[in-house]
Amino acid sequence: MVKPEQPVIPEHSLDRDCTTLSRHVLQQFAGFTAEAQDISAIMNRIALAAKLISRRLSRAGLMAGTLGFTGETNVQGESVKKMDVYANEVFISVFKQSGLICRLASEEMDKPYYIPENCPIGRYTLLYDPIDGSSNVDINLNIGSIFSLRQLEGDDIDEEARDMLQSGDKQIAAGYILYGPSTVLVYSLGSGVHSFILDPSLGEFILAEENIKIPAHGPVYSVNEGNYWQWEESIREYIRYVHRHEGYTARYSGALVGDFHRILLQGGVFLYPGTVKKPEGKLRLLYESAPLAFLIEQAQGKASTGTQRILDIVPEKLHARTPLIIGSREDVQLVESFIQDWLRRKSEQPVTA
Repeated sequence: MVKPEQPVIPEHSLDRDCTTLSRHVLQQFAGFTAEAQDISAIMNRIALAAKLISRRLSRAGLMAGTLGFTGETNVQGESVKKMDVYANEVFISVFKQSGLICRLASEEMDKPYYIPENCPIGRYTLLYDPIDGSSNVDINLNIGSIFSLRQLEGDDIDEEARDMLQSGDKQIAAGYILYGPSTVLVYSLGSGVHSFILDPSLGEFILAEENIKIPAHGPVYSVNEGNYWQWEESIREYIRYVHRHEGYTARYSGALVGDFHRILLQGGVFLYPGTVKKPEGKLRLLYESAPLAFLIEQAQGKASTGTQRILDIVPEKLHARTPLIIGSREDVQLVESFIQDWLRRKSEQPVTA
């Protein structure tokens, strides 16, 4: 009797040991402490929100009531899309029964959302942008979610949320989810930046890359050049500089998370400067700029307004905005040099009556 041939199994059939997100979070702590268990549980809830949103997006074109606008505007004065509402409700629902988070703050909500039954034990605040780049939803381009975790301080229920109005250095953790060809979760607890890919067959986020380091310089500059004539001259000078020098390539998708992810892995700089009419810019400090600044510094990059470190800014209100220049250290410093030189020349101009 002829025995069937046995399949040849490669010696290294797995490239990694399939470390899950929950296991990796616990490994960031010295022991199985109460804090380690809390943070691990919170990250698991964020991962659950990511899975629910990812599933909804994968079927968005096939489901009624998923795409398009609601006809309402949010606290930012922006038109609200149906996916904005869904994603915001997902984050609320996954934490409502968790006992972990006392309050949630989102750019889609005027005031923080309190969960009173959690406040005696859930000493954390989660700030998040439920859908970043929602203009891309209806045309099936990449979008994301951004999150930031802070320790609850002061009273459990503070209508002014004063303890949230602190610098970005107060963040315990930050990260984002990128919904694209695969769903990617990137996070940091202040000890490196780590990325995970959702394996739909397992329903788990599996470690893809640990301790990501951004190159000191990269070829990509990412900015909406449609705003060119609205910028201060310093930013226009920088754009003219990259146009005239070899080695630069423009990449801009209209989704902050997608553009940031490219910069983090390949190097370069993302810019969303203020304009002459709105020098404060468009991006929200607590929900977008500060979480990504936390990540980029952990990856040995830099985040700046052009004149100030992002993580040094203390906001005056919950929905404060800020210009953002973020990415490889050398590239951010180059943009800053154009701004500083322009400010110097401006200050030296004679004052006319």
